[in-house]
Amino acid sequence: MRRRKSPPAAPLPPRDGVDPVRLRLPEDPDGVWGTVGEYLGARYGEERAAALFAEGGVVGVEGGVDGGDAYEAGRYLWFHRGFADEERVPFEVGVVWRDERIVVVDKPHFLATTPRGRHVRETVQARLRRELGLPELQPAHRLDRLTAGLVLCVVHARDRGAYQTLFRDRRVEKEYEGVAAYDPGVELPRTVRSRIVKERGVLAAREVAGEANSESRIALVERRGGLGRYRLVPVTGRTHQLRVHMNALGVPLLDDPLYPVVQEPAPDDYARPLQLLARTLAFTDPVRGEPLRFESRLRLAQWPR
Repeated sequence: MRRRKSPPAAPLPPRDGVDPVRLRLPEDPDGVWGTVGEYLGARYGEERAAALFAEGGVVGVEGGVDGGDAYEAGRYLWFHRGFADEERVPFEVGVVWRDERIVVVDKPHFLATTPRGRHVRETVQARLRRELGLPELQPAHRLDRLTAGLVLCVVHARDRGAYQTLFRDRRVEKEYEGVAAYDPGVELPRTVRSRIVKERGVLAAREVAGEANSESRIALVERRGGLGRYRLVPVTGRTHQLRVHMNALGVPLLDDPLYPVVQEPAPDDYARPLQLLARTLAFTDPVRGEPLRFESRLRLAQWPR
């Protein structure tokens, strides 16, 4: 099988910390689109497409693109999207470590890691690019928007693959902390294994019968009255895995809007963040070959010092 060549580097710099949209013109065997403008008009609406061309905002490898240019399948185009208004998440991103290759940060609750869907500028990636002046900065892995804690970012795009591979190959030791009800009937420590599925468009993941595809190690660290502080170690990385497994044990994490009951979509309640924190990250740096270990400086609201 022939491998498709990597797309060329974007000729447009990020805007407000957000990369331009990259578009590769698809095959058109029936000759539906005679010009680039006709295709963009059909895809995004004629008014929006016309505005992009009027601003000179559509760019190809060779430079500016006009709406009347002949359609050419396989051609790459770039342009900046229009940004919808986003409410600012009222918490800061804390820098835990920074050197010439990586930045390790404490992501607050409610802030997305990378631009996606309705969260574009209010993301770790966009904020750090603006605040640190690092236009190529990218997270090497994802952390759920509602979860707080450590995120490893790379300074240069060329290094991202090396650090992403650490997570793909499970060569990063990750430990989370969670607060949930204390139940003396739940025997801990234990390893929880199950098959988790997450369907597109469905908010909550669920456990189903079948071969396990997820594994979490769960231990009770401390108890205060009716609450417990738990150490959560994900061996695998399924969507919402720790939240699903804690719920399956009958001790769902406090202030979880999905487990055990999916709440109706509502504005984020900043006073009641999900009680889940990515506490530690440890790995051997793939470039320098030295062991690194980082610990979050954040604390969960339901477990004050």
